[in-house]
Amino acid sequence: MRGSARHLRRMFHEHLGVTPDQFARSRRAHFARRLLDDTDLGVADIAFASGFGSLRQFNRAMREIFHASPRALRERRRRGDRLAADGGLVLRLPFTPPYDWDATSTYLAAHAVPGVESVEDGVYRRTISLDGQPGLLEVGAGGDDHLILQAHLPFWEGVIHVVGRVGQLVGLDHEPVSARAQLAADADLGPLVAARPGIRVPGAWGPFEVAVQAVVRDRLGPEDANEALRKLVEVYGVPVPGLGYGLTHLFPGPEALTGAELVGPLAREVASGNLVLGVGGEPGALEAVTSPRAAQEIALRLGARDAWPFDDEAEYLRPWRSLAAAHRLL
Repeated sequence: MRGSARHLRRMFHEHLGVTPDQFARSRRAHFARRLLDDTDLGVADIAFASGFGSLRQFNRAMREIFHASPRALRERRRRGDRLAADGGLVLRLPFTPPYDWDATSTYLAAHAVPGVESVEDGVYRRTISLDGQPGLLEVGAGGDDHLILQAHLPFWEGVIHVVGRVGQLVGLDHEPVSARAQLAADADLGPLVAARPGIRVPGAWGPFEVAVQAVVRDRLGPEDANEALRKLVEVYGVPVPGLGYGLTHLFPGPEALTGAELVGPLAREVASGNLVLGVGGEPGALEAVTSPRAAQEIALRLGARDAWPFDDEAEYLRPWRSLAAAHRLL
């Protein structure tokens, strides 16, 4: 069944925070930016090649999105930070209040992979790879019912999937109404839930990345773990120059880490297809390559609703132990 134009606009705004027209204009502008950077075509030729109806419309769109004229943008094309300098596509990430971004960003800062993730002044940033090409994501506070995502991407096809993965990362994909209600009645957790009802379970951008991180942190102390992760990224990751904020590399994939110390067994299992790390996965299969506690932490960040990365079993908190764990961790 074909949806109406009104329904399409509503769905676009709900999931991306922009109208179809705004998204199309931004996509045309970013394509034009790439032509300005990568070709010697004239400005007028680029305007029409990008789908703009006139030079005036083209110039206005470029100033709105990049805060500079097409000619000024072309003068910057030899800069090393083109990915960060492109202005990005600004999108809303809607949520149903309450949601505690301060708690989530603090957790993400404490678990950031050096060179790949950072949190500064309440803004979470990370590098990503889309079909082998680098991108940059920035997430920060927006309004009472949304966060702001600024996405610097190599192309715009499939952007809705990027938005969905960011939602999983920051805990927006599930609104834990039932879990919160049950935990609020618990004598120990009830006061925590009442004090911070906006706590959500933190997720992950990449399942393999968060599994590597959990394995390393489980085997080493915090400082040693951070240094080991930094070395893994520097030795095996793909460099992305000029981003700032301590971001330097893409996180390496399992094939690159099969011979790495500490995480080689995990990487080999994933690379061979013997271990599939998926959203919502349970911890059982992970215990073959890591400790039960680390397996529970991985499962928690991959969306399992009943993960519990602590020594006590807390059976009385089932089936919502992941949210209960988030209240302990955050």
